Amino acid sequence: MSADAIKDVAEALRKRLETALNDPPVPGSVFIGPLDDADASGAELVLFIYRIVPNASLRNRDHSVVSSTPPPPALVFRNALPLDLYFLLTVGTTPGSSEEILLSALGTAMQELQIDPELIVKHQAVHLSIEPLSTEEASRIWALFPTANYRTSVAYLATPVWIDPPTAIPGAAPVVDDRLLVGQKAAEVVS
Repeated sequence: MSADAIKDVAEALRKRLETALNDPPVPGSVFIGPLDDADASGAELVLFIYRIVPNASLRNRDHSVVSSTPPPPALVFRNALPLDLYFLLTVGTTPGSSEEILLSALGTAMQELQIDPELIVKHQAVHLSIEPLSTEEASRIWALFPTANYRTSVAYLATPVWIDPPTAIPGAAPVVDDRLLVGQKAAEVVS
């Protein structure tokens, strides 16, 4: 993925959740951003990235991606940055509606992510899983927004999210002959 990988994953997740919410009986929208943002008003769910860390198990590996042009050689990105994105999915603040509708929207979103935890972004899979939050961790996150009242929330981990260098290392030429030739026969073939 490109330098826009974080934005692309957040947008893909928002679209996926909005699609799930727009199936009856829970129509709704998802806002990406801080919990106390004025633009979040009216959204059924708020999606906030509260933590971004390097993926420890993939950190020192090259990122290989199947090329989109046939034949499909693998593109190798050296020094790619694998990330884990932590999202807080929170019920919104829809004026004039009860919390029951918002809790139903959260349940619908959680059901959607449990049924199909893979998110395809730019032909690459990102796995989504629920992330347990202790009371202390949740309090620390909500302390970032002193003007926002606490609302029911759940955390999700999206991994791996790759930020690749602008260019890939060209693939090696395909092997056309894998014989090991020794002695007189090898000299005949080489000349």
